[in-house]
Amino acid sequence: MKKNTGRTPMAAAGRQSIRIGGAGGFWGEALHATPQLLRGGDLDYLVFDYLAEITMSIMARARAKDPAQGYATDFVTGVIAPHLADIAARGVKVISNAGGVNPAACGEAVRALVRDAGLDLKVAVVAGDDLLHQADELAKARHLEMFSGGAFPNPKSVASINAYLGAFPIADALARGADIVITGRVVDSAVTLGACIHAFGWKRDDHDLLAAGTLAGHIIECGPQATGGNFTDWRDVADDLDTIGYPIAQVNADGTFVCSKPADTGGKVSIGTVCEQMLYEIGDPQAYIVPDVVCDFSQVQVRETAPDQVQVSGARGLPAPDTYKVCTTYADGFRGGLMMAFIGLDAADKARTYAQTSIARAQRILRQANAADFTETSIEIIGDDAHYGNASSNPASREVVMKLAAKHPDARGIGVLLKEVTGLALATPPGLTSFAGGRPKPSPVIRLFSFLLPKSAVTITVDVEGDTTTQQAEEGLAFTPSSLERPTEPAAPDMETATKEVPLISLAWARSGDKGDKANIGVIARKADYLPYIAQALTADAVAKRFAHFLERPADATAVQRFFLPGSHAFNFLLHDALGGGGVASLRADPQAKAYAQILLDHPVAVPATLAGQL
Repeated sequence: MKKNTGRTPMAAAGRQSIRIGGAGGFWGEALHATPQLLRGGDLDYLVFDYLAEITMSIMARARAKDPAQGYATDFVTGVIAPHLADIAARGVKVISNAGGVNPAACGEAVRALVRDAGLDLKVAVVAGDDLLHQADELAKARHLEMFSGGAFPNPKSVASINAYLGAFPIADALARGADIVITGRVVDSAVTLGACIHAFGWKRDDHDLLAAGTLAGHIIECGPQATGGNFTDWRDVADDLDTIGYPIAQVNADGTFVCSKPADTGGKVSIGTVCEQMLYEIGDPQAYIVPDVVCDFSQVQVRETAPDQVQVSGARGLPAPDTYKVCTTYADGFRGGLMMAFIGLDAADKARTYAQTSIARAQRILRQANAADFTETSIEIIGDDAHYGNASSNPASREVVMKLAAKHPDARGIGVLLKEVTGLALATPPGLTSFAGGRPKPSPVIRLFSFLLPKSAVTITVDVEGDTTTQQAEEGLAFTPSSLERPTEPAAPDMETATKEVPLISLAWARSGDKGDKANIGVIARKADYLPYIAQALTADAVAKRFAHFLERPADATAVQRFFLPGSHAFNFLLHDALGGGGVASLRADPQAKAYAQILLDHPVAVPATLAGQL
């Protein structure tokens, strides 16, 4: 095994711009992107992002059952197998984190397809992120959870441990002639940044350029979310979502880039769609930390240059951090639940009664068996403003869906509840109905434990057709967010005597998502003139009150943070401990904050009456 010298890989000769297609945003996404982008994208690179924390735990369980599994199999069967000849003919390079917890097996599967097709393509595998074999040592080192300060989980309960690697190993593979690069866990944007580093020869101290490439990757990493998917103004694209275009980033050597989509496809690329995706799940926009750079997106500017073409510029960077973020997933008991509908007068009260009765019956059976009680239960009546808290309009709907869920240390405890809730169907208030058949089954509660690990503790390997080198990232610098200079907040609006309240959606676009147990809500003013009114109405305290029913510490002044992005006339709100544990550790109907922006978009904002009349 060779030792990498650490030099920046050779740049692709004479390139001033490259076109990168974002073809996948999660494991299980529809397979329309690859043929569409190959046919109409005029691409240099095709990139895929398959991995999330829960995905890693699923893949780890698959590998435990079969050592040849543990990767995104549909990347092999649904992307490479049917399109390999076209990829080769067009000279498009493919970069994907489809390797999951078993990148070597994924690489071998792809190499077999290349051999069978008689093609001259090199496949590279980037590994070293998987630290599961070090579970006992990491536990003994007493690493603390980076957000809560909690102790490392019992190693016997751990499903996966993966460091988030960066983009330079990908660039190294490309420089050594790789046509297809498969990685394990890298940060989502690394598949795009790696292509940029290789194409333009960007170096480790080109901080602004690395931040720009990271932003390009962030915008296209969720596929059609940059082209009209999950867009506030969804009616603009409703008629052609079935043919929605997938995003293309044409990145220039100076770090500016233009977002677009293939011609004659559905959806749209606009300031709104791109800004919504820019703010998606970014936390502190001045401290978006990836292994290769600390990004500052606060001054990024976005402008439309043509229909369905949006130019992005102004990303700034600071030196890379000295640690990798490492995510551990571990089992913590079991959970289960189901949804059932009630129709008719007093539907919400009937549903709530049914749920409460089901829990009470199950608890009685557990007591009789001297078994533990449920560690947590959750009842949400969808259609009764269950997600709106104090902002509820008391709809008194005649049609609701009851969501009932619980956690228990033992799968049998969840089985008791699921049996009782279905077995009670003939003793329920009237109006119960259900579409799905069969009783649900208990499933493991998988929790996330994140911590920081010095980069020197991780050894990365890059295997290009059997020629394997090892490398370690440069150490980087410790990063302290408190040292950042924050932008000046918008001035208070000049209000007329006569004002009127309008819903936030009249003034802004918004998108929300999660990071562990934290919720992010990005809010972008439709016009710069609207920003002062939004700033006045959406204080951190106002947002905390709006979501108090979801916050673990609603009265804590730090429960919600507001960050200002003057370049895009936007705010990002970070809500701490807001998702009931987040992911599959949560029992909530919205465990990933996907609907939080929608909840906020009807928040009242006071504006001059004259402006209200123009909206």
